[in-house]
Amino acid sequence: MRTLTRYIGRDVLASTLLIFLALIGLFTFFDLINEMRDVGRGNYGLTNALLFVALHIPSRIYELFPVAALIGTLFAISQFVANSEFTVMRASGASIVQVGWAVLRVGIPLAIATFLAGEYVAPPAERLAQNVRTAAMGNVTGVVAQQFESGFWFKQDYTFVNIRTVLADMTLVGVRIYEFDRDLRLTAVRSAESGRFAGDGRWQLDKVSVTEIGRDATTVSSMPTWMWQSVLQPSILTVYQVAPERLALSTLYDNIRVLGTGAQKTSRFEIALWSKILYPVAVLVMMLLALPFAQFQRRQGGVGFRIFAGTMLGLAFWLIERLFAYLGVLNDWTPLFAAAFPLVGFTLLAVGIQYWIERR
Repeated sequence: MRTLTRYIGRDVLASTLLIFLALIGLFTFFDLINEMRDVGRGNYGLTNALLFVALHIPSRIYELFPVAALIGTLFAISQFVANSEFTVMRASGASIVQVGWAVLRVGIPLAIATFLAGEYVAPPAERLAQNVRTAAMGNVTGVVAQQFESGFWFKQDYTFVNIRTVLADMTLVGVRIYEFDRDLRLTAVRSAESGRFAGDGRWQLDKVSVTEIGRDATTVSSMPTWMWQSVLQPSILTVYQVAPERLALSTLYDNIRVLGTGAQKTSRFEIALWSKILYPVAVLVMMLLALPFAQFQRRQGGVGFRIFAGTMLGLAFWLIERLFAYLGVLNDWTPLFAAAFPLVGFTLLAVGIQYWIERR
């Protein structure tokens, strides 16, 4: 059985890697075509477009691992079926559980690689890609983050902070800090022209104007610099450069913690957090889903048809996962439910189809 396990695993791994490279090349080509429409805007030339697409590849690797695993497994098992090897395996006493384990032994390292790519490679590469694109576009202010027309807002205890813009190097421009007392009475307004992160939760604000509002009088003063102690971290601001689904787990956790402290809605980041944790499992689920589809007899559709069916299943999974993420935010569903339901649904589909095939 050990020899059979290695034989199945070797073919599944080779097919998966081949499909994976083909998908990466295809989507990279599409990304380059998409970027060509912006070539010529500002200083954004062909070299910048190629660099942006190259830096975007780690995100594509992370996204395409489950689809590649599905199509690769489907292709390998379909070849076994077409050559009657699968029939010989089953007739020799190999159960579907043993065949499934042979496939999952390949899937586990791929799932680990998916997690590592999504956590340590894709987020910094995606931020760098956005910085390259923004800097080359000729944006006069270099603005890469502006949540509302008035800028980025967040709450910390009895303090409300407005940051008009955030530059690519995480420099704050146009900072206003509104301080309230426990009776929610405005006590001070601090305005700064710019600010830079100084470490340990401190920001150095430059050209600061302070308006202190007392019960009987108001005083105005100014200072060249002022150290602002805040829970705001540069990693939190990266969410306005990169979609939450492409951020690292630590960055998502920072956003949830800060927004939760200010009693602000965190469902989008919580769903993205659970999706990041569960997404590597999708590699294993897709490989299990490929097993029953690959076992249909050749007269019911050749290898080409099965590959097409696998592609449609992978696309359906990707769309349903995104759909439930958006529906979870809109309807305030439990984040774990919104992130896990597509995986559970496709797992039950794989088990149900396999059970039906075994009972035939």
